[in-house]
Amino acid sequence: QVQLVESGGNWVQPGGSLRLSCAASGFIFSSYGMSWVREAPGKGLEWVSSINDGGSITRYADSVKGRFTISRDNAKNTLYLQMNSLQPEDTAVYYCSKAGAKGQGTQVTVSS
Repeated sequence: QVQLVESGGNWVQPGGSLRLSCAASGFIFSSYGMSWVREAPGKGLEWVSSINDGGSITRYADSVKGRFTISRDNAKNTLYLQMNSLQPEDTAVYYCSKAGAKGQGTQVTVSS
């Protein structure tokens, strides 16, 4: 079955950077578009970014555009999210997602 395992979350000061990874298994990774979503404390799930199966087309929420970069390595069945210029409002649990399925998430905390 679909298995998605996120990692790379941490505490970071405002202005800092983190790189999240998502190891995928149980499906043909290179055949599917993938997304990152996040859930901040007390808020609902928010879409962050998506990438097509080949990695040539990316989309971003306005709130992260210009700061976050989504990418994928189909040879390694891994999805990435490079996050720069992090702000306190980026604090959330981040999930990678395939057609609504998601993993256990990784916590990102941005504070001074």
